[in-house]
Amino acid sequence: MHEEHTADVLVIAYGRTLEEAFENAARGVYEVVTDTSRVEPRRRVDASIEGIDLENLLYRFIENLIAYTDSEGLVFGLFRVCKIECSGESCSIVASAWGEEFDPSRHEHRTIVKAMTYADMEIKEENGCWRVQFVVDI
Repeated sequence: MHEEHTADVLVIAYGRTLEEAFENAARGVYEVVTDTSRVEPRRRVDASIEGIDLENLLYRFIENLIAYTDSEGLVFGLFRVCKIECSGESCSIVASAWGEEFDPSRHEHRTIVKAMTYADMEIKEENGCWRVQFVVDI
């Protein structure tokens, strides 16, 4: 009998703005996968995503990036969050990520990120700095 065992990685990211913290959170996820400094910005992926709150927005943002990795073999090394807005009962993000197809001859293979989770998720501003943390399944 084979039982699949999953493991987790806690990602913690900081930023002077919420947008920068989300960028650094995405970079943190891809540092789990490979050395992002070696990823060339050959392909741009744009995203306009909505969520019911900031936590759901972060979840959907990271989940969207992981979906590109799963479906197209892309890894990302550069992230730009243009805008995060929250009003009423929803939040939205406009962002871009640049990367390329994973190439084992050029990219270090660390581990595969299987999924984003809500585990240990926190998004807070303290002393003029944003802190974002969450767990991904590997």
